[in-house]
Amino acid sequence: MRNPHPLDRVVWSAFTGRQSDLALVDGDALRVHPDFGLFAATANQAPESLAALGRLVRAHPGEVGVVERFDPPPVPGTQVVNRAILWQMVAEDLAEPKPADFEILPLTQADAPDMLALATLTKPGPFFRRTHELGDFVGVKVDGRLAAMAGERLRPDGFTEVSGVCAHPNFRGRGYAARLMLHVAQAIQARGETPFLHSYADNAGAIALYQALGFRFRCEQVLTVLAPL
Repeated sequence: MRNPHPLDRVVWSAFTGRQSDLALVDGDALRVHPDFGLFAATANQAPESLAALGRLVRAHPGEVGVVERFDPPPVPGTQVVNRAILWQMVAEDLAEPKPADFEILPLTQADAPDMLALATLTKPGPFFRRTHELGDFVGVKVDGRLAAMAGERLRPDGFTEVSGVCAHPNFRGRGYAARLMLHVAQAIQARGETPFLHSYADNAGAIALYQALGFRFRCEQVLTVLAPL
């Protein structure tokens, strides 16, 4: 039997691998520490694994999100509060970045409050108090104010996810988000890894942008958000 592709079960791959230090574990189940994200996964669909995931959901604050190629079986002690189809996209040939008339800055711990505020306003995807620590983030500032950002999230072996891409409504239409995405993706490639991302399948505008930047559809994934009963 062939080994599964790291992106087929991307949460399990990331948090049993390079990001295992951020996982809260119960038997054959894990969830990311709630300060960093909402992701959770099980090793398999055995009743014992699902029961362990249910315990993790109940033991720690916040909802969890399971990302798989399929709808997960019922998890004891939990309820499904949201479900969405995602497109998983992988960078093939990245577009050549156009010259930018703005500076791309590395973001640091000092920028954390502004990053969380921008993500809370624009909702690029789940973003928590310490999500910015999952990887490198860069941004554009206008008059000292964080106008846009992009960074890294899931990191299974050989791959890194481009995530947290957003621009303040007052600064949209200036090309910040696309240029930041390319910057992050190029840095990932420079490390010898492959950039990938996730988009809601019904977000045609975002998908068109990602395709223009060189990302191509790989597969559909199902995001299932669980909360305690």
